[in-house]
Amino acid sequence: MNAPNVRYEADQIVSQYVYQTTTVDAAADGGYVVRPVAAELTLRTATAVPRTGLLLVGLGGNNGSTVVASVLANRLGLTWKTRTGVQRANYFGSLTQAATVRLGRDATGAEVQVPLPSLVPMVDPNDLVLGGWDISRMNLADAMDRAQVLEPDLRRQLAPHMAGMVPWPSVYYPDFIAANQSERADNVLPGTKREHLQRIREDIRRFRAEHGLGSVVVVWTANTERFADVVPGVNDTADALLAAIERGEAEVAPSTIFAVACILEGVPFINGSPQNTFVPGCVELAERHKSFIGGDDFKSGQTKMKSVLVDFLVGAGIKPLSITSYNHLGNNDGRNLSAPSQFRSKEVSKSNVVDDMVASNPLLYAPGEHPDHVVVIKYVPAVGDSKRALDEYYSEIFMGGRSTIAIHNTCEDSLLAAPLILDLAVLAELLSRITYQTPAMDAPAGFHPVLSLLSYLLKAPMVRRGAPVINSLFKQRAALENVLRACVGLPPVNDMALEDRVWPGTLGL
Repeated sequence: MNAPNVRYEADQIVSQYVYQTTTVDAAADGGYVVRPVAAELTLRTATAVPRTGLLLVGLGGNNGSTVVASVLANRLGLTWKTRTGVQRANYFGSLTQAATVRLGRDATGAEVQVPLPSLVPMVDPNDLVLGGWDISRMNLADAMDRAQVLEPDLRRQLAPHMAGMVPWPSVYYPDFIAANQSERADNVLPGTKREHLQRIREDIRRFRAEHGLGSVVVVWTANTERFADVVPGVNDTADALLAAIERGEAEVAPSTIFAVACILEGVPFINGSPQNTFVPGCVELAERHKSFIGGDDFKSGQTKMKSVLVDFLVGAGIKPLSITSYNHLGNNDGRNLSAPSQFRSKEVSKSNVVDDMVASNPLLYAPGEHPDHVVVIKYVPAVGDSKRALDEYYSEIFMGGRSTIAIHNTCEDSLLAAPLILDLAVLAELLSRITYQTPAMDAPAGFHPVLSLLSYLLKAPMVRRGAPVINSLFKQRAALENVLRACVGLPPVNDMALEDRVWPGTLGL
């Protein structure tokens, strides 16, 4: 890829880029004054992709065993028999492995689309070194059978490769997950919270050293926890949180122990569940150490559809009055969510997804007005990992009319989540190799520790303090794509297509 404002050095891509946006001020007449502003940036992307490890908290669960199985199946080039024919391993559903980006048009006027990883060097999921923790000591071949996600013929072929993989002991605090999970908890770390933190850090160091890794990413794909209470002097500041772990305070969750361990070890930690892992003290600690964190909650099925449909309705000037979402599932995630406090964590992450889109249109909604939004989740063992989602969107249309849209979505829960986990690992590693510098800066800097660029993959996206939360799926994807385009000196995606809308040849392009 060649652009006049980019150069390729031995170990990095250097892009001279002008970031353009607008600022808006209120005018005396009640209107607005809009000013274009620009920032000159030097973007540097290291091109050497390090040997990378992916550690999963919840390695033996449905998502964890499916991630390992899918990477092995792709690495080995496996095929397997199904009721409808022979299936070949692929990474469908992965943004980094199965999506393309537009470069522009060639001399014939045809659109040129290229795979996303062709913009900048990324980790190949087939090269990931895999490991992780689980409160169940079941080996991954048996865990894969327990999950009942993959076809029997594929599981048969993968079993010899996974039987020797056993999760490391994990952190188990019964108060934070449903009581029905206790029967799986036969692989737990003894000792105090301080000792648990130290052990997790040692596991990360050992994994890095044993496999000669240049980079490690940790993803939480374990049980949904209840929300932790934010208590002054316990988890409201970085120092308080570290001291609370030393004292063994009850309100420090297992996921927060993992997050703190990763921050102190300087490895990215992504929270794929909806609980408030990143209490204020944890975020402050990440900022202090400039260590990447991202979350919360994988955005795979129903919520992804909702972020698209509400964006369409509000953008079209249609006013959603109520959004009712019902789902039932039968995997262990559903079993854990059958407990009220764990369900509440999921309810919060699913409910906030429409907020910014509603706020974007004051013509439809008065200040403080919001559509009724109801989320229900039920545990139905018979359907297993095949989650059923039913949504009703009830809206006001022209002249007081009403419109109802009802959607039934059957989705294989873990087969949607697994490629997102791989994307999160690939992108977190990539973002650690990108720096920016303005003429006023003495040295390059990396992205803010709260990786909001991962929002496309997460239900309740975290942003740095003071930044707006963007839930619109298309805006989230455009932000990520345009940052990668900037790294190679390309302008943002422009859908004006003026060359098709004016007299031929008049633009001089």
